[in-house]
Amino acid sequence: MAFWADIDADYVLRYQQWHNCEHIPERVSIPGFVEGRRYRALDDRPHFLMFYDTQDTSVLSSEAYMAALNKPTPWTREALTHFRNPTRDIFSRIAVVGRQRKFASSYITSLRFDLLDEGSEATYAERWVQAAAESENVERVRLYKADALIGNMGTSERSVHGGGPGKQAYLALIEESAPPTEAQGPISRADAATGGGAQRSSEEINRYWLEIAHRKGDGE
Repeated sequence: MAFWADIDADYVLRYQQWHNCEHIPERVSIPGFVEGRRYRALDDRPHFLMFYDTQDTSVLSSEAYMAALNKPTPWTREALTHFRNPTRDIFSRIAVVGRQRKFASSYITSLRFDLLDEGSEATYAERWVQAAAESENVERVRLYKADALIGNMGTSERSVHGGGPGKQAYLALIEESAPPTEAQGPISRADAATGGGAQRSSEEINRYWLEIAHRKGDGE
């Protein structure tokens, strides 16, 4: 599950306290959740990417998770009213190159996009991801496809923040050990190797630095 949102500037500290101290630990404790992370926009705007890794997408429609979504804590209800321009998507992973490190990657780029030709999905899953992963400082590249059926489910939390699925079907997460750059970065490298840029539409690129990561077993 990936969630992009701006946070009211005067609420950012309170939001970080809520997310660090209550929300991520609560979510990661749910059966099937593996890890939760939050990244902040590299230019320090109050724009954040929050995401959770789960054992599979069925966890995100499980009884335990739906119970949490439909009975938010008072602090959660408060925090969600300060989300602006929210987008929340459920994804299934279709490709990965690289490995998860002991510590979460310090930087991440999210590339959301559609494909002009669905037949080019195989190119992305096989060649584009590999080419992006061969770039300097890249630790792991993951490619996902949205699961609209689960993503569109209505919950009490959604009725507060108002965020639904984004318009793009695909998400690439590029994890790096150094600040990502646009010029000569992994996206440019992969596009040059595969012609991938010509295959994309409706793309959104955001670059972030890590604020917090909490993995199952870290104090659980």
